[in-house]
Amino acid sequence: MNKPSSKTQYERYKETQIKTASQGKLIVMLYDGAIRFLNMARSFIDEKNIEDSHKNIVKAQDIIMELLLSLNMEAGEIAQKLYNLYLYLNKKLMEANMYKKKEPIDEVIKILSEMREVWEEAASKTTSNSGSALEKNNSVNIST
Repeated sequence: MNKPSSKTQYERYKETQIKTASQGKLIVMLYDGAIRFLNMARSFIDEKNIEDSHKNIVKAQDIIMELLLSLNMEAGEIAQKLYNLYLYLNKKLMEANMYKKKEPIDEVIKILSEMREVWEEAASKTTSNSGSALEKNNSVNIST
């Protein structure tokens, strides 16, 4: 019998995966999480489940705020553009949550999916080419 405080094998696996991930891979994982929560929120809106749609939108907003707060603003223009984009995404999710509309969620999912693809490509290049531009360019600084 498992104790309530004991971790499942899956939880231990995910924890290890996060602790050993590169910076680029962590960002991809954050995008994956936000997209997953937003897809669940969409489903809950269809089901008229206000509480669970709210919870999942807030989880996605938390991830977006983590991405925003982890930006290294000394990196220059790219960091400022990402900062503004994350603020925009957060605003769209507030709108979606307030009015329980799927359209703003769809827009955010589209943007996050495109950004995820870029980070996935950059992370894979980093993995295959140690010391690549992604590692040298600290435009995003994720702390674990």
